[in-house]
Amino acid sequence: MIRPLTTGFWEVVARLILRNKIAILITMILYTIFFSMQWKHMRFTYTEANLLPDDHDVNVTYTNFLNIFGEEGNLVILGVKDSTLFTIKNLNAWNTLSEDFKKYSEVETVVSIKDLQKLIKNTKEEKFDLKPFIKDSISSTLQIEKLQDELFKQYPFYDNFLFNKDTKTIRTAIYLDKDIVNTPIRKDFIMETLQNKIRVFEAETGMDVRVSGMPYIRTLNSQNIVDEISLFIAAALGITSLIFFLFFRSFRATFISLIVVCIGVMWTFGIIGLLNYEITVLTALIPPLIIVIGIPNCIFLINKYQNEVRLHGNKVKSLQRVITKVGNATLMTNVTTASGFATFILTESKLLKEFGIVASLSILAIFILCLFIIPILYTFLPYPKPRHLEHLNKRWINGFVDWMERMVKHKKITIYATALVLLIASLLGINKIIISGSLIEDMPKKTEFFEDIRFFESEFNGIMPLEIVVDTKRKKGVMKLATIKRMNELEELILEIPELSRPISVVSLVKYAKQAYTNGNPKYYQLPTSQENLFISSYIKKSSSDVDLLKNFVDSTGRYARITTFMKDIGTDKMERIEEDLQNKINKVFPKERYDVTMTGKALVFQKGTKYLVRNLVISLTLAIVLIALFMAYMFRSLRMIIVSLIPNLLPLLVTAGLMGYIGVPIKPSTILVFSIAFGISVDDTIHFLAKYRQELQANHWKIRKSVYAALRETGVSMFYTSIVLFFGFSVFTISSFGGTVALGALVSATLLFAMLSNLLLLPSLLLSLERSIANKEVLKKPAINIIPESLEGEE
Repeated sequence: MIRPLTTGFWEVVARLILRNKIAILITMILYTIFFSMQWKHMRFTYTEANLLPDDHDVNVTYTNFLNIFGEEGNLVILGVKDSTLFTIKNLNAWNTLSEDFKKYSEVETVVSIKDLQKLIKNTKEEKFDLKPFIKDSISSTLQIEKLQDELFKQYPFYDNFLFNKDTKTIRTAIYLDKDIVNTPIRKDFIMETLQNKIRVFEAETGMDVRVSGMPYIRTLNSQNIVDEISLFIAAALGITSLIFFLFFRSFRATFISLIVVCIGVMWTFGIIGLLNYEITVLTALIPPLIIVIGIPNCIFLINKYQNEVRLHGNKVKSLQRVITKVGNATLMTNVTTASGFATFILTESKLLKEFGIVASLSILAIFILCLFIIPILYTFLPYPKPRHLEHLNKRWINGFVDWMERMVKHKKITIYATALVLLIASLLGINKIIISGSLIEDMPKKTEFFEDIRFFESEFNGIMPLEIVVDTKRKKGVMKLATIKRMNELEELILEIPELSRPISVVSLVKYAKQAYTNGNPKYYQLPTSQENLFISSYIKKSSSDVDLLKNFVDSTGRYARITTFMKDIGTDKMERIEEDLQNKINKVFPKERYDVTMTGKALVFQKGTKYLVRNLVISLTLAIVLIALFMAYMFRSLRMIIVSLIPNLLPLLVTAGLMGYIGVPIKPSTILVFSIAFGISVDDTIHFLAKYRQELQANHWKIRKSVYAALRETGVSMFYTSIVLFFGFSVFTISSFGGTVALGALVSATLLFAMLSNLLLLPSLLLSLERSIANKEVLKKPAINIIPESLEGEE
């Protein structure tokens, strides 16, 4: 149970803060130094966000695949679509570029057109030999013409792997060392060695080299996240401090608020380092988030201080009242905000857990910093000048409050009708919401690497790997012709699906072997008959180890085979249909008693993870609502007040969800945060309003209308100030190059703005309409927690 925080408690806190200001400041400095020392433990993520728990079936399947075939995400692709490539100079330069990468320890192997081998039938020794398409270097145009003829017409095995025979696009496959794929070494290799070599090649040849592959995409995407952290922090500081200054017209007050939130950001980075968490696309949002949430704390405290100074001119008394009168309210609002984030801790997603832990701890930390630092710093400063207090009498603010009061007095029907229309429209819009599980949808669209992703999608039907693993349940079961034929049936379905690339597997190798056995005739690139298979198998067994082309497609025991295809960036609905079609074919072709066939791969894992997160969204949002409802129940001891307080905060969430449906913003890992964040913050306004309303009821002898209007005038200005700061503060995320972050910023901003209007119009209207059943001494008896201390009531 929460221990009641009485007036006496806050008076003790005020005395402790003001009498021990030097010791507290030194303690704050020491803590800041300590957290700064933890920055060295921060690290940026080098993998895609794993949205599923480690023990989830989809993750277990993917882990088993990696254990059998190794890391799949180690392929970097270089591509060129340029007719000038097929000249002596440029083709030799391309081959040299590819060969150079083989020298680096970070590279496991490189496969370019110079590495391609022709499988040649050796009739004399009854075996297959390998012969390169290019022996040393190209020395004549005749060689180039012969090479093009062989590649594009005679050897279909390599089509859509290292070239596209229709568009003449050529590519090179660079397989990184699997041990460095998820380490900082990968970043250094790609950002320095790889990109520098490509720049030199482009300068020498005039050709445009396209680069892609999961390691490359992940590296540049991570770098964009790093770059945007400083951009967000600078933008959040700039916009919030500007709004703060426009409200207060005081460089001193603005500077103090900046000091507080900057220390809060330093503590946030320290918490991330102390907990040894990675900086992901979510945790990167927390530092600017702390600025946006911290500034309203500063507004409440400094505004109260200036009000008190204007009333009686006693600085010490003013600062004491800042702590005793606003401290409890600020604590409660920060606790509810932190609770909204903390609900993510209860999910089973590691990504969301870390985000929830860091965000909730950081919000509580910024509250402590505001409560301690602001009153202490003001003890050292002179009284505010008259011009610094002018903002307390702004006519336009009074005009806004007058408008709200007129609406609540005379336009309640209009308010209810508007709310009902919005509710119905929102419910219709919610039905239009789609779920997106794309790995690349949120990536920056205007970057060069994203354009390269689209290039390879167009030329080779995608870069997102989809893996199908065939377990024959016995050693050397893969090379049985019956298994090969079943795999071929499945591949024929894959070829019919336009969103998937041509599959690569042992099936292609067997077809290639038959072509070689028939002296290289491309029309015999097909599966052998049972009799042909006996002779071909005999040739393969007698061949040298250099002909072992199976190692990437079949495990060492011959029990497991993989079919690799690449997928375009498609929506979750399409992905589910494709998965269903493939699964139906698998069930039909592979008897369960003889085969165990599973689908996996990065794209599939991410798509499943997104659906899992959506379920977690519902859980976390429900928990946030229940948690805050329990808090309101404990605070006001009234079921009716819980319902009345939740309605103005749930309606903005429904409106936002409906808006997402209408404008086509899908539910995805970035946008699922909108609801819990917005709810946790918007309920703060409700707490402020109802706390003041209860105080006014007691002061005005339970005169309901007078109390509602007084609470509206008292809290309206503060709500307006903080909502404007929050609106523009969250809007800074719209400058991001990540689509999901832009959507997050815009949606939270819109939700909070609407929540302010809902709390200032709908909530007072409900209180007035239901006054007989909720506004009496039995319902609103003395609460467990005094948000506004009674001893100070009426002392404005």
